[in-house]
Amino acid sequence: MLKIREAIVVEGRYDKNTLAQMVDTVILETAGFGIFKDKEKLALLRKIGEKRGLIILTDSDGAGFVIRNYLRGALPQDQVKHAYVPDLFGKEKRKRKPGKEGKLGVEGMRPEVLEQALLRAGATLLEGESGAAPAAVPLTKADLFACGLSGGVGSREKRRALLKKLELPQHLSPNAMLPVLSALYDREELLAEMENL
Repeated sequence: MLKIREAIVVEGRYDKNTLAQMVDTVILETAGFGIFKDKEKLALLRKIGEKRGLIILTDSDGAGFVIRNYLRGALPQDQVKHAYVPDLFGKEKRKRKPGKEGKLGVEGMRPEVLEQALLRAGATLLEGESGAAPAAVPLTKADLFACGLSGGVGSREKRRALLKKLELPQHLSPNAMLPVLSALYDREELLAEMENL
């Protein structure tokens, strides 16, 4: 499994599921063209891009390039890398027929093709770094519970207050919050934010 620094931006949940089996990093979805109207998600992408960097990985069809070009104009380019999948024709296993252009999307690519696309884009590998600082303690669901952000009386209100303070989308559930907070904060930083809440 590739462990990389940058977060990866994909079009949808099937792309995310495919990548999650081979890459250890935060993977965010645009919900297809939904990104055009979702200012909160765009702000989230900017925030994570500032902290970790982003790799845009969309399908090689026309729709994928429309989304990629929108993000190219909406995000700071010094924080974004672009990974491209080749034009391969076929259909994904879950579909009855090929897409409009007949090309395989990210979800239909073999793992080695996706790995090469990420490496060509300049993904920062985290395994085997010499002289690297000790890794920060990652956040867990237990941390969210201990902070009162899930599973308790008033946890929804605390969660919304924290998300508002951190300028993150207000509709994030505890499960959706965990990878986002993990991309931006370690356990100590989150506890400090909770104390200042």
